[in-house]
Amino acid sequence: MSKITYLKGDATCPIEESAIICHVVNNCGAWGAGFVLAISKMWKEPEQAYRDWFVGKFEVPQVIHDREFQLGNVQFVPVLPSSIWVANMIAQNNYRRRKSNSNAVFLDYDALNTTLEKVFLFANEKGLSVHMPRIGCGLAGGKWDLIEPIIEVHSDANYVDVYVYDFD
Repeated sequence: MSKITYLKGDATCPIEESAIICHVVNNCGAWGAGFVLAISKMWKEPEQAYRDWFVGKFEVPQVIHDREFQLGNVQFVPVLPSSIWVANMIAQNNYRRRKSNSNAVFLDYDALNTTLEKVFLFANEKGLSVHMPRIGCGLAGGKWDLIEPIIEVHSDANYVDVYVYDFD
């Protein structure tokens, strides 16, 4: 049985060498706020691959099970060191505008479930552990008490360990 381990730290610096870092992206092609900034600071490939995917351009070595840029699909992007991947998971419908004080929820829980299923199958196939911040809880407006059980189901089904990072 797999488990979720909670750590203080930065999800872009996984504690294991063979890792996939998961994060939620929107279905609008917008990249520029939230955890994506930490990803872009660390590596250029995930942002470029996401932007390319949005316009229908596909370059090796990204891996996409479905080329459609839509909710529920995932793009797997290898980064250096080569044993680390980033999963761009389209599970956010639209995005919060910068000056919005809205409590709107943009996270699509069904899409999140679908993307996580794909991520955990990929992680199992490649022998990777899964690393993430509290996905879907920031700008997407999701609730961790609803997200955590979804992660646990896929972790247990695929025998993959999960590390959730809370940034100081």
